[in-house]
Amino acid sequence: SALSFQVLLKSDAPTGDVLLDETLRHIKATESAETVQTWIDLLTGETWNPFKLQYQLRNVRERIAKALVEKGILTTEKQNFLLFDMTTHPVSNATEKQRLVKKLQESMLERWVNNPHRMDRRTLALLVLAHSSDVLENVFASLADDKYNVAMNRTKDLLDMDPEVEVAKARGTEMIWAVLAAFNK
Repeated sequence: SALSFQVLLKSDAPTGDVLLDETLRHIKATESAETVQTWIDLLTGETWNPFKLQYQLRNVRERIAKALVEKGILTTEKQNFLLFDMTTHPVSNATEKQRLVKKLQESMLERWVNNPHRMDRRTLALLVLAHSSDVLENVFASLADDKYNVAMNRTKDLLDMDPEVEVAKARGTEMIWAVLAAFNK
């Protein structure tokens, strides 16, 4: 099954991204290959496994936010709530956000290929992550009603596909389907 797929390292060449490079080092250092589900749990910090502490990424959300602040995508603000202050990271570069929204909208409308295996891999991955983060509906919110319905129906059809079946047909997108299976479980 896609959930039991093991992650095998094809290349440990640095990506230039601190978190990705740290992840590569962890995957390379494992003595036996781990499953996609295990890596998701370890790398998101959503689980605590005393036998695999050395493979967990620390402060993932904070580090991602910091990297996006450094790239000028987000900014850092202090929000005052009644009893405490909280650091938030609102979008500061609306242009970049709008570029991604437009890319996803177009992929489900004007550039719809009606076959996930012919979709651009990065766009497919972005759709899966937006869906898993519960922001996909917001991506289509600015569309006219008819286009919104088309985009949402196509997205639903795509995301309702059986990852177990699709992973068998996949060429280079196996990991995306395995991640979708993990998020859907």
